Amino acid sequence: MNVLVCWKWVALDDDDRWAGVSAADEAALEVALTLAGEHGDDSFVTVATVGPPPADATLRDAMARGARRAVRVDSPRDLRSEAVATALAPLTVGYTWVLCGDYSLDRGSGSVPALIAAHRDIAQALGLVDVRGDGDGRLRALRRLDGGRREELSVTSPAVVSVEGSVARLRRASLTAELAARTAAIELVDGPAGPRETPIEAGPYRPRARVLPAPSGSDALTRIRALMSSGAAVTHGENVTLDPPEAAFRIVQALRDWGYVSPLLEGTPTA
Repeated sequence: MNVLVCWKWVALDDDDRWAGVSAADEAALEVALTLAGEHGDDSFVTVATVGPPPADATLRDAMARGARRAVRVDSPRDLRSEAVATALAPLTVGYTWVLCGDYSLDRGSGSVPALIAAHRDIAQALGLVDVRGDGDGRLRALRRLDGGRREELSVTSPAVVSVEGSVARLRRASLTAELAARTAAIELVDGPAGPRETPIEAGPYRPRARVLPAPSGSDALTRIRALMSSGAAVTHGENVTLDPPEAAFRIVQALRDWGYVSPLLEGTPTA
């Protein structure tokens, strides 16, 4: 049995000290090493990733943990998920199983495993919480469903399998293996140059600024008081019982008074 582990190496910025793979990707490697170990010395694990030269550090770590072969597809650090899957798909030919994590460190969409399976037109079993070999060349898997339910699967090869990070904890590397991995050969494959991700800047939600009239008054103290009051009248909460149309109208009116929405439309609520 030969198993390929596909990692999505992620660097969130130009500082490669914070680059790496997700806990789910590490769990995929541990599952692969376990499956290969159950089939004797003829089985081995290959780890592949897409990225620039700094990604080699991640591959060397995988080899220290037990992977026998490492392949890096040489490409920019910020490829889109579909480009990553397109680059990895040709490497999966000839392997019994292809294992991936179900999320990566960037957006965590989990789309790379599904896209690899689509490119290869082979079976896929995604988002698994338990994976075991059943002795007859198949995998017995458990997938999480909504509502606390679980789905049992019997997966035949070849197939792409993705696992959650809770499935397994990656084994530690021995000092001897760490030292040997530093000089281990990493195979290099030319990869695509794009398309690349568009940076997204996210931040906490802030409501739009209120439009306030300029402070008025004959003296500075009066104008300062007007500024400090924020132009909002002092109000108290009240409980009202209204029909749905009237309730919606009342909510919009309150939001308008507080300065969070556009001016209220003319008219009265209708059923």
